[in-house]
Amino acid sequence: MKIKLPSLELYRGNFLAAGIIVPLRTVPVAGGGLLTQLPSPGPEKTGWPWTEETLPTLYGHQTDWPKITIVTPSYNQGKFIEQTIRSVLLQNYPNLEYIIIDGGSSDDTVKIIKKYTPWISFWQSERDEGQGHAINLGFSIGSGDIRAWINSDDYYLPEVFFQVINTFIRTKADFIYGYGLNYHPDRNFFELIKTMPHTDYFLKIPTLIQPSTFWKAAIHQPIWEELHCSLDFELWLRLVKGRKRHLIKKPLSVAHVHEDAKTFNPEMSGKWHEDHLKIWADDAHGRVHEWKKIVFLNRIRVKLYKILRLI
Repeated sequence: MKIKLPSLELYRGNFLAAGIIVPLRTVPVAGGGLLTQLPSPGPEKTGWPWTEETLPTLYGHQTDWPKITIVTPSYNQGKFIEQTIRSVLLQNYPNLEYIIIDGGSSDDTVKIIKKYTPWISFWQSERDEGQGHAINLGFSIGSGDIRAWINSDDYYLPEVFFQVINTFIRTKADFIYGYGLNYHPDRNFFELIKTMPHTDYFLKIPTLIQPSTFWKAAIHQPIWEELHCSLDFELWLRLVKGRKRHLIKKPLSVAHVHEDAKTFNPEMSGKWHEDHLKIWADDAHGRVHEWKKIVFLNRIRVKLYKILRLI
């Protein structure tokens, strides 16, 4: 393949030259949890992650929890980003590195981020080259044993870090993934989205739910920054194949369904098509000659799993 991937070492070097000290500090978590320390969300906001937190006692007295690096790429998502931030911090995970890379937002995003600065390992707000570039910048200075990114209009569900890390420890997997929820604000409705067990043969079927994925640093690879919409799917093609993976059959994250989200915006169809052409070009992942066979077998697989109630 001739995919042009960036050098995370180069990005890291630029941060070091600018005076950034790595490893970054971890999120300070008090014994009683962060809920009473974080800024008040206001009386109109209740429930998770506004007035509820993952109980810090869940982690017991163990002191050697693996470090998690979470990156949030952001641009003009002031309507949602506070929920994202709180859903990360209120996991109360005892060894967390949280990085926010904002592309120079012009709304109230930066104002919100500044409120949470004491609990963020690193953040910046300046023009970048898009979502993939922002994610790569964040991971270039991350040092966690486990990696994930959460977009600024998504959020984690409670106790997710606890579940995920214990699953890594128990299964020795390289890649953990789970179900997700789509939130429809017009109906105040949460839609459960399940994913099939992920196998190499069906890797080309885009089923993974990005904010519900976590992986070991040892297998991490850069995002292909030329892609606009399918950057996570293309990453899975390189990152997951041949790796030991494990499905958590529970929702781990929530995605807001709104008109500006790439996944739900019909005006983005052209960008999705452009990504499709780049990914399956001869000098990238190449044409899929048995595509019809893969799709046909996947349909049978889905039906069987439903009949057997495996999903």
